[in-house]
Amino acid sequence: MFKGSIAALITPFRNGVVDEKAFQSLVAWQIAEGTHGLVPCGTTGESPTLSHEEHRRVIALCVEAAVGRVPVIAGTGSNSTSEAIELTRHAQKAGASAALVVTPYYNKPTQEGLYQHFKAIHDAVDLPLVIYNIPGRCVVDVSPETLVRLARLPNIVGIKDATADLTRPLRTRLAVGPSFCQLSGEDATVVAFLAQGGVGCISVTSNIAPRLCARLHDAWSVGEYATVFALRDRLMPLHEALFCETSPGPVKYAAHLLGLCSAEIRPPLWEIAESSRAKIAAVLETLERV
Repeated sequence: MFKGSIAALITPFRNGVVDEKAFQSLVAWQIAEGTHGLVPCGTTGESPTLSHEEHRRVIALCVEAAVGRVPVIAGTGSNSTSEAIELTRHAQKAGASAALVVTPYYNKPTQEGLYQHFKAIHDAVDLPLVIYNIPGRCVVDVSPETLVRLARLPNIVGIKDATADLTRPLRTRLAVGPSFCQLSGEDATVVAFLAQGGVGCISVTSNIAPRLCARLHDAWSVGEYATVFALRDRLMPLHEALFCETSPGPVKYAAHLLGLCSAEIRPPLWEIAESSRAKIAAVLETLERV
């Protein structure tokens, strides 16, 4: 259903408010560069510090700017089941193609609690759902057994896997079948993830190098592995630089250097260190020369 390079969009700010013009320009640029899909209001979009009104507005702006040219998978997760339902209902009303629903953070639900949380959202809306499993940020981990149960629900169509466990996509493929959409949440391991049964990546790096990220997936889809490996190697220093501090601080600074938006980030995240700025600038300069 969804595949290729899907940008986990940053949310540009200017003087403390969402920079709507910069955001829609970013969406247009991503599509022009070949990006295969868009995710507004995910982790990279600083969803934890968006108000509900801002959250809904950013999703609507993304759908409006995309004009149906690529899928929009709206981030609608929460540690409150009722809140996640409300945000997902709004995403459906706004015209999103699907919702990306992160595991409930802080509460530490059991596997049964996770199942019931996602099932409640599934039962409340008529929209494809992609589960977002990121134990490093949310503490809880959707087990393979729970994922098999969830995959039986007709509108739970896939997973964004940010576990960095490269046995997961193969185990999931064997347990659930090839039609279940597996998207990587780790830019640096995307080629290995594809080889293990994945079909795409929800990418931080695509914010900065959308054409290169899209070309890698396009080359994979037609078996041009020499091109895939060359792009993998070329992008690796950028992947590393964009995670030299807590994301999305580095990627927003890189976007600032490219003239896409300001580097402004909301507390409790903070502007990145001077050493990190120098590292990102050097990588971008090298990338442009290659």
